[in-house]
Amino acid sequence: MAELSEWKVPSDVQPRAGDYGYDLERALTAMVALHAHIPSDGFTAETLGTERAGNGVLIDDGLILTIGYLITEAETIWVHLHDGRVVPGHALAIDQETGFGLVQALARVDVPPLPIGSSAAADVGDRVVVAGAGGRSRSVAARIAARQEFSGYWEYSLDDAIFTFPSHPNWGGTGVISSAGELIGLGSLQLERERSGKNEHLNMIVPIDLLKPIRDDLVKFGRVDKPVRPWLGIYSTEIEDRVVVVGLAGKGPAARAEIKTGDVVVAVGGKKVSTLTALYHAIWSLGSAGVEVPLTLYRDGVTFDVRVNSSDRVKFLKAPRLH
Repeated sequence: MAELSEWKVPSDVQPRAGDYGYDLERALTAMVALHAHIPSDGFTAETLGTERAGNGVLIDDGLILTIGYLITEAETIWVHLHDGRVVPGHALAIDQETGFGLVQALARVDVPPLPIGSSAAADVGDRVVVAGAGGRSRSVAARIAARQEFSGYWEYSLDDAIFTFPSHPNWGGTGVISSAGELIGLGSLQLERERSGKNEHLNMIVPIDLLKPIRDDLVKFGRVDKPVRPWLGIYSTEIEDRVVVVGLAGKGPAARAEIKTGDVVVAVGGKKVSTLTALYHAIWSLGSAGVEVPLTLYRDGVTFDVRVNSSDRVKFLKAPRLH
């Protein structure tokens, strides 16, 4: 398979081996590039594309940790190793709650995995490397800029996300390496903040500690052995202390309930909500996937109630195929 497109991180933000107390070059060999192909009729094909490229981290013998959206519904996956080899991979598992995904390389890799550290021990101001596949020229010398709650428009929320600065330009699946040379998180998003009158880009990082209690289940069963959260298929944002629906997953539960773009979500089960976090937690507190979710909506000057039969998001996705 052809090499992925050539690019480099600006030299002034690349990590320098002498700045770290571990073997940086060795650690970076654990980073791989992933290239996934998704069927055109996949549920996520329209929103995420049919070709997706990003990063992953070898955490065990041939086992690669990545961010789940890169491999969701993947029909084929190619793993690009640091020495130029390209091997096939299989989407082993995707966890909707954390956003983590696991890929199993289908050929011998012979690359030392990156040891897993503790994200709980990471503090604001700590020096880290946000590592991409391709060595120092595709990695960023960064610091932890914040630790705080994060909620995304796609019914996703973390209680304690990590944010790093400066931002990695190809953030998906990047490995965040601590000063001890250990993996403490995985890159998920790029966000913008205003600071001192300027706009800065940050990376949102999923903490590695979220993987530890679910890793065995993901490897053995491809999913976590616990009840699945209810999913409505709404894309929402916060506008002036209101939660506004900005999109709907096609044929999802909310679309079938005739919820519309522009609707304001006022309450869940009679409990008022004004943030994404409050909305999601109110929905998830009702029970597992399949539970009926009573919503109060505001549209065109009218407040009304609607009941949505929630579902398991995975039921809408194509299962990975093992070739």
